[in-house]
Amino acid sequence: MSLSACSDNAAASDEITLGFVNGANTEFHTCLQRAVESEAKTEGAELITANSKQDPGTELNNIEDMISRNVDALIVQTVNVDALKNDITKAKNAGIPIFLTSVITSDTSDILGAVVVDLKQVGALDAGYVAKDAGDAQVEAGIIAGAPGAASDLLVSGFTDALPPTVSVVANQPGMFNRAKAQDVAENMIQAHPNLAYAFVANEEMAFGALQAFQAAGKNVKIVTTNGTDEGLAAVKDGRFAATVSNSATATGQLAVKNAITLLNKGTAERIANTPIKLITKDNLAEAPQYCLEG
Repeated sequence: MSLSACSDNAAASDEITLGFVNGANTEFHTCLQRAVESEAKTEGAELITANSKQDPGTELNNIEDMISRNVDALIVQTVNVDALKNDITKAKNAGIPIFLTSVITSDTSDILGAVVVDLKQVGALDAGYVAKDAGDAQVEAGIIAGAPGAASDLLVSGFTDALPPTVSVVANQPGMFNRAKAQDVAENMIQAHPNLAYAFVANEEMAFGALQAFQAAGKNVKIVTTNGTDEGLAAVKDGRFAATVSNSATATGQLAVKNAITLLNKGTAERIANTPIKLITKDNLAEAPQYCLEG
């Protein structure tokens, strides 16, 4: 992804100040920030960070604060795609370009660039596992989504759209990307649907909560999820999770900083780049990329 351009821009990036507005405090967000901080240091750029804690109003306040600090560009992991409209307008009016991570708006003409995860394809990969594993059997599946808006909606629609007619989605509730909340949702789900065979869970943190609920109920529900953390891969290895889709937070964060700096300096980089994703099962564990840099 034009690493030479990034190297050529190393000297110029000394004077660059980046703002990074993170969306929450899940493991993904923590690892994303760790990668952004590490890469900014490598590139010689100053970095100012803020966290919106899943609140669109806080996100806009963070954007306004970054504008007041006159950063050269803003990297944003948004809370909600709808919230981005106001964010982009505010930043554009102030002459500060926005670079997005994970998701993008339908119109990308007003942003500097983005590193995105094809979240619909992430969901589709998990659905493909369910379809193959279930075969021709008529089975029930449940969905434990994240927080409404942005990433979670795309993940869920990707999963449901790719399911065969033989798989019936009997429940779909938000777990708010929280392990305890997901456990509560899973407890209610398995009580209402004792024949549940599969659960699609929108991140591994929640998947562990769901697992605890299913185990306590004495139910062997096959869990498919996403992230590819060390803990998640260990759960795939020993069979607690059936599959996970690896989408490295480290790769997303590093590429965001590299490409943002390159594009600011009028270098050559892909404006809308994709983080590689891969379905990971017991059969290909060794192919999973590093999810998180060590703290």
